[in-house]
Amino acid sequence: MRRIHTSLGAALALTFAMAHAMAQTGYPDKAVKIVVPYPPGGAVDQVTRRIAQKLTEQTGQSFFVENKAGGTGTIGANQVARSPGDGYTLLANDTTYSILPQVFKKLPWDYANDLVPVAGFNFAPTTVVVAANSPFKTLGDLVAYSQANPGKLNFAVGSIGSAGHLCTVKLEQAAGSTIAIVPYKGTGPAMTDLVGGQIEGFIDPVLGSVQFHRNGQLKIVGVTSSKRLPNLPDVPTVAETLPGFECASWYGLWAPAKTPADIVQKLNAAVNKALAGEMRDRLIADGIVPGGGSVAEFTKFQADDIAASGKIIADKKITLE
Repeated sequence: MRRIHTSLGAALALTFAMAHAMAQTGYPDKAVKIVVPYPPGGAVDQVTRRIAQKLTEQTGQSFFVENKAGGTGTIGANQVARSPGDGYTLLANDTTYSILPQVFKKLPWDYANDLVPVAGFNFAPTTVVVAANSPFKTLGDLVAYSQANPGKLNFAVGSIGSAGHLCTVKLEQAAGSTIAIVPYKGTGPAMTDLVGGQIEGFIDPVLGSVQFHRNGQLKIVGVTSSKRLPNLPDVPTVAETLPGFECASWYGLWAPAKTPADIVQKLNAAVNKALAGEMRDRLIADGIVPGGGSVAEFTKFQADDIAASGKIIADKKITLE
């Protein structure tokens, strides 16, 4: 996370020249679709729409989001993998994308070869959330209950094998307890059931949960960053209860593998430019670390994340058909 974050300043030195080159070489000369493989309203959807608006402003062509949910993000990813490599159909995804090849026995596209990384958007700590009227007032309450009642604490996950699922497993391991995992088809339905009291806890990126927290529908009892967030200064970190705990979700952009390298580089430069200035300030205010950096850096980051998540997946034997 820090490696890509600190590279943003260096990348900006090339960004404006490359963005100018984008306009000079004719790309894009029509609307660009960014597929988000999850329902509207989630954290990936929100961030991608912000990025798309900035890219539209920069290029004068429409960058628009199409939600194609299902299959832990595989349906939307497969659609992009099978699209022409011309830069006009792209994929936005989160940490879950790096988990897919480890939890699915077979994917409908060639994971290693059909899609290429373009740019990292940002990094967002997750939040541990309970209903507003939950009997669990603190994270310590949750942990104590789960330790005393193995398997009785129900936590939602947006889908099996998702980034939120892995963070929930990490919380379970750190607490030395057993949490009952309840899979949903997306974070929206999970949030609805959490508000309604059908589920007891949920781990979700801060961007997705903070508004529910502020309007009193839900209560954030912990953030998974190493330090308290500036937009939630009164919410303790999970590490204050479970020392050393940290978990974050990251988002980025991919393109079909046959997309020309110069278009991939131009898109990377445009995303870097979009993450500067007002957008950067807004993300930080929301408790999110802006991404950026080169294509090569994002490619390496994804590979490193696949390796890091592998042990958790193997330990818990998480698989999907």
